[in-house]
Amino acid sequence: MGRLLVRDLRQLVSPAVSRAPLRGSDLRDLDVLQDAYVLCEGARIEAVGRMRDLRLGPEVEVEEVDGRGLCAVPGLVDCHTHAAFAGDRVDEFSLRAGGASYEELHAAGGGILSTVAATRAAGDAALAQAVERHRDWLLRAGTTTWESKSGYGLDRETELASLRAIRAAGGIPTWLGAHAVPPEQADADAYLDFALSEVLPEAATIAEAADVFLERGAFDAPQARRYLEACRAAGLSLRLHGDQFTEAGAIPLAIELGARSVDHLEATGAGGVRALAASEVVGVLLPASALFLGRPMPPARALVDAGAAVALATDLNPGSAFCESLPLVCSLAATQLQLSPAEALCACTVNAAFVLGRAASKGRLAPGFDADVCLLDAPDWRYLAYHLGGHDVATVIQAGAVAWSSAAY
Repeated sequence: MGRLLVRDLRQLVSPAVSRAPLRGSDLRDLDVLQDAYVLCEGARIEAVGRMRDLRLGPEVEVEEVDGRGLCAVPGLVDCHTHAAFAGDRVDEFSLRAGGASYEELHAAGGGILSTVAATRAAGDAALAQAVERHRDWLLRAGTTTWESKSGYGLDRETELASLRAIRAAGGIPTWLGAHAVPPEQADADAYLDFALSEVLPEAATIAEAADVFLERGAFDAPQARRYLEACRAAGLSLRLHGDQFTEAGAIPLAIELGARSVDHLEATGAGGVRALAASEVVGVLLPASALFLGRPMPPARALVDAGAAVALATDLNPGSAFCESLPLVCSLAATQLQLSPAEALCACTVNAAFVLGRAASKGRLAPGFDADVCLLDAPDWRYLAYHLGGHDVATVIQAGAVAWSSAAY
């Protein structure tokens, strides 16, 4: 197996506490090494440490990456994207800039359903190319592990093609079969009859998790329960979109069913904060979406202070968060959510990996973990959040090999 040495790093930073998910003060606890190295063997990290302690015999063949002036953080983990889409919604963006609300556009047949039409029309090959393009955007922003949902097909063929395209592009597929009610279905219950009987059996062989949009105008709590219980019985782990516009029962349902996460939480009140803090469910915060739609930010500071486990993600999608940059999300976490740079880093590394069931292998720079490293061309690792919209990601190492470098562009 080949070896890769990233040497002479200005800083190497990784979450310090070994358990996952991290909560409370553990989110702020980082190991920071100066003048450091990362040694990878194949797709795993063999060792990390200070350069003065590096010992390599002359017979050892190692490919080297010059880390002088660079800071290393774990490869970023994006646990909530909608990367399987075709087309765009730039016309709606312009209308929303003129005052139309997201809910108004959705009710008028725009929003999710306009992307459903474009994605159905694209065909399998074009959809696969679109997912690969979006994956490459994520990679250039430092993301080495990413989840994507389906949900822009809402028919059997396009939903399954979406899941296959996500998996083929290296993503972790989630079946968002309950995203919206497509126009050919009479109502939400009729659509769920179709989705659970016609799509779920094969979707469960491709996807790792199932997700539902529990919200006014989409699916209510009893419908979400029906969908999630069927998906759980088929072997899928559970996720929920919840509390984006209203508190409609997503948090209690997520806790009762043992979901991995409930995502959005812009409308979550004090009771929801307390409930999440007392549970094993992770709150996935999507500040780019809240910013894009002009919505209140989720109560991140209250959640962390109460002891809840939180993660950060981009929510990359064409309508409500056209953003692939976790560094930008970290900036929003620091400036809008009142999280520290350390809390933001842990939220989009080890805690996001936990949501995806990969906390034992991703999200840390430590021996035995996957050799996924994000190198920042910055004097301090905190530029990840500090440099708003900056281009500090210099090199991305994935599975022990250089996957992207700014030097090539």
